[in-house]
Amino acid sequence: MVNTIHGLEYNSERENLTIAEYGRHVQKLINHCKAIEHKEERQEFAEAIIDLMYQMNPTNKMVLEYRLRLWKHFFKIANYDIDVTAPEGVITTNDGEKTEVIRLPYHQSEFRFRHYGYTIQLMVKKAIEMEDEEMKQEYTNVIAAYMKLAYRTWNKEHYVNDEIIKSDLKAISKGALVLSEDYVVGNLTPMNRKLHTTRSSSRNGRSSNNRNRNSGRNSNRNHSNNNSNRNKNNRKRK
Repeated sequence: MVNTIHGLEYNSERENLTIAEYGRHVQKLINHCKAIEHKEERQEFAEAIIDLMYQMNPTNKMVLEYRLRLWKHFFKIANYDIDVTAPEGVITTNDGEKTEVIRLPYHQSEFRFRHYGYTIQLMVKKAIEMEDEEMKQEYTNVIAAYMKLAYRTWNKEHYVNDEIIKSDLKAISKGALVLSEDYVVGNLTPMNRKLHTTRSSSRNGRSSNNRNRNSGRNSNRNHSNNNSNRNKNNRKRK
């Protein structure tokens, strides 16, 4: 570590923080604890550091077994090179920290029509493998309709016609799935749009019913007012 003439430390020369949430002072205290020769004094100093770490995060005091987690962090900051007695269940060696790294496979496939998504590739592959010709044709029609929906979703500024969908489907399937020239690709509607339409229609129905009820009440009130006015006029004449 390099010091300036005024005793200040350069940040670039400081050691990296193992757990940054506890700060550099806690790490220095743990390093000092490692240098204490007498075991009893070292144990007492380590427990005092745990108390300090406990006070630094008051919001976590209600977490179950929070002190055990502090002891685990203590040994990790000390690089598992300190001779103190820890509570039962705390890992005190570096061997317990080793975990097997499991790498998840990610399918790296190149396809031209990315706006349709990888699901379309799987659907086309499944359709090609179908033996029943009638079911295969129906499934192909569903694929074309889904492609049309995906195209309109990601290409809102461009008009999509059935010829584009048929041509892309033929290219994706490498000529295995072909739709006839006179076939009309169906239109799929997103679920949220359907729900919105259903809700708006139900709201309109409720509002129209409320209007009819209010109009009926108003007409009854007007009729009763007219009758009362007529009775008053008849009394005045008499």
